Amino acid sequence: MTDEPNHPIEGQIVLLAGAKASVPLERLSELLAETHSDLCERMGEYRQRYECVHETPEWCVFLVEDGHWEMVGNRFGFDRREWDAVRRAHEQQLYRIGRRERRRSEFDSALEIREAVLIATHE
Repeated sequence: MTDEPNHPIEGQIVLLAGAKASVPLERLSELLAETHSDLCERMGEYRQRYECVHETPEWCVFLVEDGHWEMVGNRFGFDRREWDAVRRAHEQQLYRIGRRERRRSEFDSALEIREAVLIATHE
């Protein structure tokens, strides 16, 4: 087993998002890996349709329409707590990036009407 997760969300954020949504850590890690694999396959679509608000050699962060994670969750058969935990994890990762980059207030405003999607660029 590898030490690298199959998704771009930091471990502490996975713990917090899972706790807030009442989804066990192991299950949330599975959900994040499952959705991330799908997101990677759709990277071109995300680049065309959505605003990329932050990009590094490791990941891209897109702002998508409100309700996006519910749609993704429904496609995968996730229950409300599961897709909400995935949404929270992506949102909290963007907040962490915002703090590091001194863009927190910009991202706060954006997330009032949109949702965040992080996609790793290295697979």
